[in-house]
Amino acid sequence: MLKNLDYSKILFLDIETVPLAYNFNELDDRSKYLWDKKTKYIQEKEEENAEGVYPKAGIYAEFGKVICISVGFILQKNGEEQIRVKSFSAETETILLQEFADLLNSHYNSDQFMLCAHNGKEFDIPFLARRFLINGLKLPHLLNVAGKKPWEIKQIDTMELWKFGDFKHYTSLDLLTHIFNIPTPKDDIDGSQVAKVYYEDGDLERIIKYCEKDVVATIQLLRKYRGEKLINEEFILST
Repeated sequence: MLKNLDYSKILFLDIETVPLAYNFNELDDRSKYLWDKKTKYIQEKEEENAEGVYPKAGIYAEFGKVICISVGFILQKNGEEQIRVKSFSAETETILLQEFADLLNSHYNSDQFMLCAHNGKEFDIPFLARRFLINGLKLPHLLNVAGKKPWEIKQIDTMELWKFGDFKHYTSLDLLTHIFNIPTPKDDIDGSQVAKVYYEDGDLERIIKYCEKDVVATIQLLRKYRGEKLINEEFILST
C-alpha cells in the first residue's frame, strides 16, 4: 500500500483542542454531573475526583473544542519536493471548522483523496466530525465515514502503521521522530500545555507553530516508512 501512495492526493493534518471551559468550576451543574459520570473509570484509575481529571476534557469532543487545524501537502516545484503548511484558526470554532470544510469541499471532495494524521483514526478525525455536528455543520466528504467499511475509509494513520497488528500499542509522534532521527524543534510546548497557553497566555500563534510542527513531523515520518529521504527544512514553507 505505502509504495503506491500518491502524495498529490494526500492532505496531512493535526488539530489542537482545549476544554470548553478552562476550569471545572466554570461548568454548569448539568455539565459537571455528566463529566463526572463519563470519567468514572479515569477517576478510579488515577484516584482523582471529577475536578482532578478535568484537564483531560480537551480530548473529549463533548467537553472540548478545536482551536487550530494545521494541514500540509507535498508538491513538486523546480524538480524538488516541497512541503507546504497552512493553519486554520478563528474567533469561533464554527468559523474555524467552516473554513476547513471549505478547503476540503473545494480541493479534496472525492474518494481519490486521503487524509493522513498520527493517531488520526482514533482522535483527530472523530473529534473533528463530532465537533462539526455539534456546531450544526455539514460533514465534508472525507470526514463522513459513518457506516463505511474499513477499506472504504480514505485515511492513513502513521501510528496505526507502526502497530503491525499490535493494537494495544501506543507510540507517540515524539518518540517516533526521535528513533527515526527526524529533526523537530525541541524548544516548544507539548500537548499538555496547550490549554494553559490558550487560556492563560492567549498565545494562539505559539499553538499554531506547535501544530504545524506536528504536521511536518507526520509527513517526514511517512516518508521514513516508505524508505525515502527527508525533505530539507529549506523546502518547508508555511503559507
